[in-house]
Amino acid sequence: MKDSSHSKASVFKYLVSNENDALWGITVTTVGSHHIGSAQHYPPEKHPQEYGFDYTKGRILNEYQLVYITRGTGIFKSGTIPQIRIKEGNLFLIAPGEWHTYKPDTDTGWDEYWVGFNGSIMKDLVENGFFSNSSIIYYMGINEELVSLYTKIMETASEENTCFQQLMGGMVFNILSILYYNQKNQQFSDKEIVNRVNKAKIIMQENIYNNIAPEDISKRLNLSYSWFRRAFKEYTGFSPAKYMNELKLQKAKVLLTNTSKSVKEISISLSFDNVEYFSTFFKKMTGKTPVEYRIYSTKFHNK
Repeated sequence: MKDSSHSKASVFKYLVSNENDALWGITVTTVGSHHIGSAQHYPPEKHPQEYGFDYTKGRILNEYQLVYITRGTGIFKSGTIPQIRIKEGNLFLIAPGEWHTYKPDTDTGWDEYWVGFNGSIMKDLVENGFFSNSSIIYYMGINEELVSLYTKIMETASEENTCFQQLMGGMVFNILSILYYNQKNQQFSDKEIVNRVNKAKIIMQENIYNNIAPEDISKRLNLSYSWFRRAFKEYTGFSPAKYMNELKLQKAKVLLTNTSKSVKEISISLSFDNVEYFSTFFKKMTGKTPVEYRIYSTKFHNK
């Protein structure tokens, strides 16, 4: 541990990690919280030089940081974000290598939690499009689960038990998961869109033993197929046809495991054109033929 400070208003830790910690995929570099009162100097002193900053000059970090504001208002700006107002419930993800600055309003101050981290997991999440490699502002509201996670990370950092970096890394990933979940669901604030997608999923469930075309589903919902396909994929991550195939696959697995129906009978019940096509489809999706899957699942359940 490089440095620590405790006071009524502030708790912060700066941590070191070893090569084995880095293999875990997320290593925590700093964690803490500040209560900033009205007219109080910001940021508080006693932070290491590479973390302290002056609002007018800003700073650049070599790590990601998740900063969560639970009270008060202020200002944030970065190399990619023009000056923006911050309010309680905002969480900003600061990207490494990007200039940024922020501060609370003098008349309100604010309460903040933060955690800094690095690792291959975040690199993969950015490369696969789950997060941006630029700083971004989210609105999370006052989320008790988030506050609890920040608090648990601080407690874990304070104790420094064996494998504490791995435990903290898991909690950081949990925060990122909540952030991504919230972000994606906010895109579907239009309840009518959500309702129609859910209706489509019900229609698919009800027609799992039939061959219902996605175009027919869109007609039932009085939607253009292009709009329906786009909205369905954005919400579920699957095209309608792919989602229907996944439902059929899961039902086939259940029938192979829990019934004595032949492969041919299962393929007919699920409205596949023929047993050969069903077997090819099943192996492509699972890596096993239906017979191989039945043998495997039977052995597994009999253990």
